[in-house]
Amino acid sequence: MDNLTPFQRRQEKVKKLLPGKPYDTLLVSEPWNRAYLSGFWAEDMQLTESSGFLFLTEKAQVLATDFRYQEQAEKEAPDFQVVIYKENLANILPEIFASLGTRTLGFENHHLTYERVMKIQEALQEWHPQGELLPGGELVEGLRMVKEPEEIQAIRNSLALTESVLETIVAEAEVGKTEKQLAWRIEQLMREAGAEAISFPPIVASGPGAAMPHAVVSDRQLGDSETIIIDLGARLDHYCSDMTRTLILGEPDSKAREVYGIVREAQLRAMAAVRAGIPSSEVDSVARDYIALAGYGDNFGHGLGHGIGLAVHEKPGFGKSSSMVLEEDMVVTIEPGIYLPGWGGVRLENMVRVTADGCEILNQNEFFYSF
Repeated sequence: MDNLTPFQRRQEKVKKLLPGKPYDTLLVSEPWNRAYLSGFWAEDMQLTESSGFLFLTEKAQVLATDFRYQEQAEKEAPDFQVVIYKENLANILPEIFASLGTRTLGFENHHLTYERVMKIQEALQEWHPQGELLPGGELVEGLRMVKEPEEIQAIRNSLALTESVLETIVAEAEVGKTEKQLAWRIEQLMREAGAEAISFPPIVASGPGAAMPHAVVSDRQLGDSETIIIDLGARLDHYCSDMTRTLILGEPDSKAREVYGIVREAQLRAMAAVRAGIPSSEVDSVARDYIALAGYGDNFGHGLGHGIGLAVHEKPGFGKSSSMVLEEDMVVTIEPGIYLPGWGGVRLENMVRVTADGCEILNQNEFFYSF
């Protein structure tokens, strides 16, 4: 057993991949990738701002940040040489490139703006006229897909908190309360339970609004015998949870019973199909084909699920065109749904850990109906 920290193990994985890349230095700008490799947890408020860049070569690693984060960076990222810039990161980039001997720089082309890329290119060529900027792809995202034991435990804890909140919400939900009241109560309970944040703004969609998969909460009052989609998640110790249940206050009508039963069976079949080695598209097809055979194929228009970890939506994705193959210790969501304009909708979402021969359902509390 090595004595490396999780961050050091991840850094070593990146360094081992670099010799096979067309660049000698990797620039990491995406906030969760940066935190995953360094332990530096500062967040970027918007795409045009950055609290720090990582630069990694086979032999060195630098974290460039500004005065606001100096103490935090030195404390949280001891494996990195911390370089502080005063006015503009671009001003010290030539110095960083010179210290690393950078000739070719791989960057996260899915994250940086064109304007920022141009400034980096200028700085690289100021240091070395033949310096070249190359797309680095999603190298770190690829590492993040398979979760380490510490990450899986953090995700379990986050989900347990979310389920405890949902249990209270189910008990408190009643006809006449508004979607906004329930959504605010979710946020309040999560904070009181110790979450540092919500994974995403909770969705509470009732009646016809439940036909919109990502409905925005409104002042609409919850009604009797209608479907209410509640999609919620917490961020605890940096890791996200994400689950969805559909509530029905009062006696469900025949349509609600039918649609709910189809969605639940589709979810069960999809979870039974999950295992290491299977393409995520095949798992998606299991649920999608079942819903289509039941006559609602046109009413399930989103992917079956997604990876989850530091970000609420990570790779792998689930969809008909996905080429990703599931691997052991990926943590993913399985969330089929049926949405009927003018009536409402049903979505059910569990989190599962992929195993060698199946999956472990991480949700402990069911909150499912048996009609």
